[in-house]
Amino acid sequence: MTNNGMFTSIDASASGLTAQRLRMDVIAGNIANVDTTRTPEGGPFKRQLVVFASKTDMTFRKFPFLPMKIKTEMQNPGEGVKVLELMKDPAPPRLRYEPGHPDANNEGYVAYPNVDVIKEMVDMISASRAYEANVTAINSAKAMAMKAISIGNA
Repeated sequence: MTNNGMFTSIDASASGLTAQRLRMDVIAGNIANVDTTRTPEGGPFKRQLVVFASKTDMTFRKFPFLPMKIKTEMQNPGEGVKVLELMKDPAPPRLRYEPGHPDANNEGYVAYPNVDVIKEMVDMISASRAYEANVTAINSAKAMAMKAISIGNA
């Protein structure tokens, strides 16, 4: 990884902002589809999850014969976060007894999405706090850069 000076932390936090915004959009979609019993794929809506990973690949497979390079790589600051995938939650749907519902099975149960609104709200608060933390980090980096410029001009 190359060192971009003071902009490295801003870039890392900016990637966090983008990732958390996507996470909030996915959570909002989950909440919006809490009662969707029929989808184009068939069956009820399935809760979506966002999978994140570090942009920096710090696996030992990357440098198998260069232990010093591994140590150097591990000491560098992270490059931020990336979204690996949007995956469907494998949890089973919620079954509710509603024999008059058009999507009811032979026993009168309707398969509803595996979305728990309380869990989604907790995840939304978590994503919002992470977003705010990244904004704070960017503002701090900007303030430090401005202070360094003012010291250089003195």
